[in-house]
Amino acid sequence: MSPKHSIPSTDEAWDTGQLGNDEASVEVAPDDEALINEALGLQPISIRLEKSLIEDFKMIAELHGLGYQPLMRQALRRFADCEKKRLLRDALENAKRVKAGEPAKRRRAPSKAKKAA
Repeated sequence: MSPKHSIPSTDEAWDTGQLGNDEASVEVAPDDEALINEALGLQPISIRLEKSLIEDFKMIAELHGLGYQPLMRQALRRFADCEKKRLLRDALENAKRVKAGEPAKRRRAPSKAKKAA
């Protein structure tokens, strides 16, 4: 394209397809799963989950218009972020208590759920 025919790079130009909607913008992604995982910072894992939980995630994901695995990643990320914040708040509270001469609050480990008989 010559400079006088160029399209300014705006969100609207991308949304309407003026940009990125031609053969020159297409590139085939590598077929190497390890390379893709590395580029996205993903680590494949195996985990056993209840079938009903997976079905629930599939149903919820469909309602949100995405796959169940990305939804599970989002749910795990949200939990990890909230738990880290809670732990940091607890550590800050304990540090303030110790500084004020009070005993630190001891946190009990979560109890294990009882197995059904």
